[in-house]
Amino acid sequence: MFRYFLRRLAYTLPIALGVTLVCFALVHLAPGDPISAVLPENASASVVQEIKAAYGFDKPLPLQYLIWLGHITQGDLGTSIKTGRPVAAEIGPAIANSMLLAAASIFLAFVGGCALGAVAGYTRRHGVDRAVTAVAVTGVSLPHYWLGMVLIVFFSVELRWLPATGMGGPDLAHLILPAVTLAVIPMGIIARSVRASVSEIRRQEFVQTLYAKGLRGPQVLLHVAKNVAPTVMAVMGLQFAQMLGGSILVETVFSWPGTGFLLNTAIFTRDLPILQGTILVLAMLFVFTNLLVDVLQMLVDPRVKRA
Repeated sequence: MFRYFLRRLAYTLPIALGVTLVCFALVHLAPGDPISAVLPENASASVVQEIKAAYGFDKPLPLQYLIWLGHITQGDLGTSIKTGRPVAAEIGPAIANSMLLAAASIFLAFVGGCALGAVAGYTRRHGVDRAVTAVAVTGVSLPHYWLGMVLIVFFSVELRWLPATGMGGPDLAHLILPAVTLAVIPMGIIARSVRASVSEIRRQEFVQTLYAKGLRGPQVLLHVAKNVAPTVMAVMGLQFAQMLGGSILVETVFSWPGTGFLLNTAIFTRDLPILQGTILVLAMLFVFTNLLVDVLQMLVDPRVKRA
């Protein structure tokens, strides 16, 4: 177990280094000058050079990368151009808010997706299977931003049951609409994955053996679920990581103060340190979430252990 973890970690470290390089390169290759966001229109050339020197933008890009890499290994993500605050202080609350939203969404997606997928894969009625598959495909096809606006119009404007935007207080009422909106696509993906896995496992010989031994219904389903678990965990891990970084439209529609909302603001204000830091943190969360899922898969089913 420990050797497997070390081997997976050794594979992850070069990927993490490559992520830092890609993150730095993509942000710097984007058009526009980040310094212009904080400079007055009549700024002299000497002032521009001083500010560039203060933020390290006057050095060659390879040297900028090495300096930036050295800082982030010490936990220093830089200083926001717009607010003057440390980037870590800006990202911290946003990450916490996005993780809250992603956790609520992945819970809804897991419960709904597993229920729909198990019913579709375990039932022998083709009508039920087709209906569940149609629901899953519809969920995967719905655009986040469109569904969010429809839910706001219906539940907030027309019925006035739920708040439309913001994070709100401790009652979590503000969490319902964005969580449902963000959960629809992963719910469809999980449902289709569970349906395919359950349908395949039901046809295997050990299931027929369980029936021959006298096991029925829930007992057989429990054995099937154990074999489906690694697939579900892999899909859930990927979807959870994607929710953290791919919720920019949902967070913008609902004004949810997470990483997506922060990224959207940083893009429009050309706040390069915030943009770099947020993308880097989200990418690292994605990489290490995959590592965690691999380890958990092996704990659930040692057969998935890879050489």
